[in-house]
Amino acid sequence: MLRFFKGFGLFFAISFGAGVAPAQAAGDLLVAPTRVVLDGSRGTEVVLNNIGAEPATYRISLEIKRMTAAGGLDEIAEADANAAERTALDMIAFSPRRVTLPPNQPQVIRVGVRIPEGTPPGEYRAHMLFRAVPDATAAVSTDAAKPDGTGVSIALTPIYGITIPVIVRVGDLGAEAVIGDAWVGDTPDGPAFNFGLTRTGNRSVYGDIEVTRPGLPEPLLVARGIAVYPEVGARAVSLRVPPELAAKLKGPVHIRYTEDREIGGGTIDEADRVVK
Repeated sequence: MLRFFKGFGLFFAISFGAGVAPAQAAGDLLVAPTRVVLDGSRGTEVVLNNIGAEPATYRISLEIKRMTAAGGLDEIAEADANAAERTALDMIAFSPRRVTLPPNQPQVIRVGVRIPEGTPPGEYRAHMLFRAVPDATAAVSTDAAKPDGTGVSIALTPIYGITIPVIVRVGDLGAEAVIGDAWVGDTPDGPAFNFGLTRTGNRSVYGDIEVTRPGLPEPLLVARGIAVYPEVGARAVSLRVPPELAAKLKGPVHIRYTEDREIGGGTIDEADRVVK
């Protein structure tokens, strides 16, 4: 199941049974990769692709987001950024900053970093925003609907945006995470599998969650791209699941948190829990 959000969307991918790879998408825009980590030795590329039927224009910028204890990301005004956040904005460079993509035409965004001499060790992060630029649309007269000709209607066009984290690591950093209690609970959108993650160290942790049950050959639940950023020591993770799966997740389960498969998929933490 892929979840897409309009506006400044937060994305993650969940699968039941076999895993699926995360992909960032909003509207007709696809972005890959969904996360960038730089150490200053070289830059990288982010690829945009317009999968729509019409040309589309996107503006690219950087913004600051902070993780909350509930796992959300709050947008922070640049004036309210702390020293590390301002440093991230200053050191991350990218080009171009605006692109127009024909249908099915990819575009490479070059991303680099310039780490000033004397920058303290640590993890610096900004979020790259890809925001659709809507076509200028003239107001539509409603004279036909209103005989007196006094009405004007305004067409509301949804503006889509995708953000991906761009992380710069300076110095020798490390982090660990521990899986906390787990339970199934109700949300306004349906049942969810919940658990806590506690992080220690001087950088973020990021990886995949797999929930298995003894005696079953396939995992009950796989969730990709679960992060805990340095601004929080612990966060709650809440993964929406269908009611039939929520029932199966109750009882004894094994939860495993692993590094991203692209860097080896090593185990960050694993725990046996009895889910209520």
